[in-house]
Amino acid sequence: MYEWLRDYQKLEEEVSYLDFELERYKKELKRWVEGDLSGVPLTQDSRASKLEDIIVATEYELAHKINDLYNAKKLISKFKGLENKILYMKYVEGKTLTETAYELGYTPGHIYNKHAQIIKMINFAHHLNLS
Repeated sequence: MYEWLRDYQKLEEEVSYLDFELERYKKELKRWVEGDLSGVPLTQDSRASKLEDIIVATEYELAHKINDLYNAKKLISKFKGLENKILYMKYVEGKTLTETAYELGYTPGHIYNKHAQIIKMINFAHHLNLS
């Protein structure tokens, strides 16, 4: 029903993790080039000797995931219905349910209740799929 939310969140996590990995690889390379490991000889088969290639590959993968995330946001923003709008505003735009309520012209209580119903449906459907 709202598979797009799980897919979007998974993609967002992948982008965050790749970004984390990339920074870690760059710090490690810096240690080998100008830091405490600069005097240590490298073997051709060592991971450290391949760090620049690993960084390039990670940057490439990260760029593609960011493009996927952008395309997913564009697609999701076109979905109709109050439920989709609530989920989009909360989980994609990062708005609170109160902000969402005022922007959509509903009371916060109505949006809180609607959100709780949606989450129950998502969890129920998820548990059915696991069975």
